[in-house]
Amino acid sequence: MSASKTSWLLGTLLISILCFVSWKHSIIDVRGAFLLVGRGLLLLCLSTLMVSCFYPRLRSLFSSNIRPTSEYSEDEEAKQRQKQAREELQEKHSEKAFSYQESVLRPRQESSMRKKEERFYRMTGEAWKLTDGEQLGEGDSLGQSAQQDVDGTPNQEAVRRRKLPESATRLHPKPEATPKKRVVVLPEEPAEDAEGVVRVALRCPSGRTIHRRFLKSDSSSVLLDWLLKTGYDPTVYTLCTTYPRQPLVTGKDISMGDAGILTHTVLHVQEKDPSTT
Repeated sequence: MSASKTSWLLGTLLISILCFVSWKHSIIDVRGAFLLVGRGLLLLCLSTLMVSCFYPRLRSLFSSNIRPTSEYSEDEEAKQRQKQAREELQEKHSEKAFSYQESVLRPRQESSMRKKEERFYRMTGEAWKLTDGEQLGEGDSLGQSAQQDVDGTPNQEAVRRRKLPESATRLHPKPEATPKKRVVVLPEEPAEDAEGVVRVALRCPSGRTIHRRFLKSDSSSVLLDWLLKTGYDPTVYTLCTTYPRQPLVTGKDISMGDAGILTHTVLHVQEKDPSTT
């Protein structure tokens, strides 16, 4: 803007001087003088337009050509510092992620796997696999016997080590005959319009819901038989009411109505707490 203003002022001043001198020393009239002034102004406008268009490009071109090399070196150093800072930040993030995985995620996964394993062994009846077992033999350990009988012969030490527990020498009684497996037989499902009909829905841990109709006069123990026939052992799972969430009291002497099942009822199949069994 300053360059265009300066060029305008200089051009106007020169044209004014030129017009005045030419009009003073010539025989042109006033009309010719105005024509001369108009042509000069037109020439001045064209020259100003050309200067305003080409001056910034020429300036940027020359300034880029004479740019000092120190700026290049400063830019390279800044890029190197930024790259190093990014690498350090990435390394810190990687260390945090590794420490979080080792201290939080891995123990959580191991605990989850341990709980699943314990639940599996309890359901399959092989809970003994979760214990460390018992050491066979009686008396002191091998190290104590060796310290007490340092002067003993190898044969005597071998005899002491070969002591069998009392359970190995005692005669075991004959095992009793295993009881026969009980066959679960559910009562026939009554019709929907029968008198005293209640409808019960079981919400299983797998997410499915099972419906069945019973009579209010039926024993509430039929629900446990239904639970067993569904695939959930009553020794591991229990039936709970929806609200308030509490175990349902069942028994052979308790009917459906006495247990609180008077209308359409939803029961939840929930795993028993091992500490309460």
